[in-house]
Amino acid sequence: MTPVLRCTVISLLALALTGCSGRQVQPSDPDIDPWESYNRKMHAFNMGFDRVLLRPIARGYDVVMPDAPQRGVRNFFRNLSYPVTFLNLLLQGKFEESANATGRFLVNSTLGLFGFFDVASKGGLAPYDEDFGQTLAVWGWEESRYFVVPFIGPYTVRDFLGRSFYGYFHPISYRIREYDDYSLLVIDLVTLRAELLPFQEQIDNANDPYTLVRDVYLQNREFEIYDGDPPAPDYDALLEYD
Repeated sequence: MTPVLRCTVISLLALALTGCSGRQVQPSDPDIDPWESYNRKMHAFNMGFDRVLLRPIARGYDVVMPDAPQRGVRNFFRNLSYPVTFLNLLLQGKFEESANATGRFLVNSTLGLFGFFDVASKGGLAPYDEDFGQTLAVWGWEESRYFVVPFIGPYTVRDFLGRSFYGYFHPISYRIREYDDYSLLVIDLVTLRAELLPFQEQIDNANDPYTLVRDVYLQNREFEIYDGDPPAPDYDALLEYD
């Protein structure tokens, strides 16, 4: 399960990627965002929740926790997502990548002390980030409507359905199901939100924060689906739209 702060997380992480994708989403694109009226209201609600609750907690965490331990905690949770990444690499037919992901997990889980140190990256084993939403896109569900989920944030319908699959196989979700223990989830959310605090001003000062979050989310997802090499923009189509 992904938190409401995901609305902020996705936008901030992907700001640097907005020039990497071929998709150009118009401010009121009826094909991609037919539920814009609802989505804008839910976006405002989610951002208000983040501002009142999540952001202050993340700031407190950032003050008391030094940078090095914060990096270690982030590395631990990234390593913990290996089962989901591995399974989706297999489902996408990326067998070599799944083997590399396994090697990375084993190295970081042992030499990296349960993933707190990213030893594998220094050894040339790059990280992978795969989920079932990406798998559905690889299988043919390429286009999907934008959808802002209460207390969770931006998705498409495809990615939201895929997230259910992701959540079931993630170790954090397993711990919640079996032991009713939400401690790992809470730590993960706070750590992730704290990582993005330096970039908050970019969203707050945007002319239209909703459009920024939506466009960046969709472009980032396309970037992920095509493994960093999305198709070139269709400039003729863009000119026809204008």
